[in-house]
Amino acid sequence: MAEVPSGMIRVVSAEIQRAGRYLIAQRYPTAVLPLLWEFPGGRVREGQTDAQRLEEALAHRVGVRATVGTKLMEVVHDYGTYQVTLAVYRCVVEGDPWARNVNALAWVEPQDFADYPFPGADQHTVELLLREE
Repeated sequence: MAEVPSGMIRVVSAEIQRAGRYLIAQRYPTAVLPLLWEFPGGRVREGQTDAQRLEEALAHRVGVRATVGTKLMEVVHDYGTYQVTLAVYRCVVEGDPWARNVNALAWVEPQDFADYPFPGADQHTVELLLREE
């Protein structure tokens, strides 16, 4: 099992859309918050900008080069032993994403998000996308 974090963590994720569907990734069974779905991204490390981390995470996790665009939202979610500040950016990717370092990928239409369980912070992103539709 993954070590449960503590304190405040900054995470960035990507809104990637094609033909009205959004790319989501499933966490590994051994990860914190196992098997939940999320918008792909990762934890920002000290000295990194959001864009640097997002470009790196998308290459590592879903095998694509990304252009990071507009920040859509930033939310703080309390998980009990730690808090996550999640910044979501609209991204355009080159190539076809694949489950390089995630359990699975799915292209999901907004009306089908309820079929995929999301962690609390990512649920805010889902709600924003549904309001936009």
